[in-house]
Amino acid sequence: MNAMEFFQKSSGVWRSQRTTHHLAFKRAEMGGSEIRVQALDKDTPAIIELCKLHEIDPDLAIGGANVTWEGTMAWDRNDGEVHEGKTAFALVPDDETGRKGRLLRELGYAEIVPVVGRYEMDEEDGLVLLTDYESMSSRERFWFADDNTRVRTSTVKRFGGFSSATFCSETRVEAAIEGDKAPTQIQSEEKVASLFGW
Repeated sequence: MNAMEFFQKSSGVWRSQRTTHHLAFKRAEMGGSEIRVQALDKDTPAIIELCKLHEIDPDLAIGGANVTWEGTMAWDRNDGEVHEGKTAFALVPDDETGRKGRLLRELGYAEIVPVVGRYEMDEEDGLVLLTDYESMSSRERFWFADDNTRVRTSTVKRFGGFSSATFCSETRVEAAIEGDKAPTQIQSEEKVASLFGW
């Protein structure tokens, strides 16, 4: 599997449960979100514009994805704050395999600015995203436990020493269909519990 195939396999709507460990504060925070992933072909205007934003030839891209999310974390429950947003990714591979290369982001994971990171598929077909920012770096790894269960880990390290680690268990609740215009609801009765008992 290459990275574009991973994005295509990820298309749909996911319910995510996560725990973030704020290491500097020695405390953990739980939360949840709904995430929608839409795989994009290389000729999609969003991919072309993203390449132009980063001054990269759009012909080098193999595609990408739009991602939107809405969720809350435990610390927000007192004021009702909701975390929501959207971003786009474009994949620019190093070679014809498409298993590693540059990841163009409309918005970064750790800083809300356009950024170019790296992606690579590891030996277990997990997608690893590596991004360096001005004041921090992040590493994310995504993998499939089965077709409708995805696991995600991420770490953020600040150059001053602060860092956080997050574990997410994601269950697909709607599957994308052709054109990704009207996802269909998953009809499975199976519920997947994470190691933390969510």
